[in-house]
Amino acid sequence: QVQLEESGGGLVQAGGSLRLSCAASGGTFGLFIMTWYRQAEPGKQHELVARISEGGTTTYADSVKGRFTISRDNAKNTVYLQMDSLKPEDTGVFSCNAFDLRSTDQYWGQGTQVTVSS
Repeated sequence: QVQLEESGGGLVQAGGSLRLSCAASGGTFGLFIMTWYRQAEPGKQHELVARISEGGTTTYADSVKGRFTISRDNAKNTVYLQMDSLKPEDTGVFSCNAFDLRSTDQYWGQGTQVTVSS
């Protein structure tokens, strides 16, 4: 069973930075496609923020291009999301998702709250 644990959220002023981490346990991390999602409000749809493939190819939502950077450290079974130039509209619960290419199962972390004040 794969477990994901996010950390690094918090309260920051607009223009500031945060770095989120998502540590995985179980499974073969190198075969996971890792994605960060944001849920702006409870009950709203999760929006894709950034994705990194098992080979390191990255994808970003248009709203975060040039401000956020996703990376992974396979030796540490961890994916990161560096968030710079944060805006109030970035506020939400950020969750990481792992898609296992071998089993096609997917897993979610519990999420970490990011609040950007104006």
